[in-house]
Amino acid sequence: MSIICADFTAKDSPVLDAVPESIQLDPKQTALIVVDMQNAYTSLGGYLDLAGFDVSKTKPVVENIQKAIDTAHQAGIQVIFFKNGWDSNYVEAGGEGSPNFHKSNALKTMKKKPELQGKLLAKGGWDYELIDDLKPTPQDIVIQKPRYSGFFNTNLDSTLRSKGIRNLVFTGIATNVCVESTLRDGFFLEYFGILLSDACYQAGDISAQEATLFNVKTFFGWVSDTQDFRSTFQGK
Repeated sequence: MSIICADFTAKDSPVLDAVPESIQLDPKQTALIVVDMQNAYTSLGGYLDLAGFDVSKTKPVVENIQKAIDTAHQAGIQVIFFKNGWDSNYVEAGGEGSPNFHKSNALKTMKKKPELQGKLLAKGGWDYELIDDLKPTPQDIVIQKPRYSGFFNTNLDSTLRSKGIRNLVFTGIATNVCVESTLRDGFFLEYFGILLSDACYQAGDISAQEATLFNVKTFFGWVSDTQDFRSTFQGK
């Protein structure tokens, strides 16, 4: 069996079963990334729902993310939550000179439905908040981000480097947008990215999920699942 073991990894570290090959992960050098588990992305009446995306099947994903978080806490793996959005006036979203202004489905939805203005992904609002089922504990880190990638205009990179973290295990929504964007940017910054396939959910149909899984395992990282993550770090 082929196993990836970076030269900075302790040789007795746990080995996570993954594709295209297993990967050795030192808990002290690993972070569990929880991407945008906000009302906007999982709840009826949230941004994705109002923009026409199906959020009805996110409950199993939420349950798997909680299992991964519990495992990370027990193993001493740093948990990092992302919250995606902007100020209530959307200055941080960029004006007409920003491609985000034209491509953000939240902004486009508010343009079509003016009564939603100031409600979607606006800091301080219900849509922006993390769902009740996944709340950070005091040892967790919460990072606000203004674009798809968690590395853009945030302190994520400096936070990880200050803690000696080189391995990023990804969960969250949406697989094909913010999860993949952050994992790709991490790859370019020399982080080892692992995606837990059953702890992520796509925006769009299942083909979007499958495309990201293909991209990750072929070009940018590794793919595993929640059960293997738990078995590796809990022995269950």
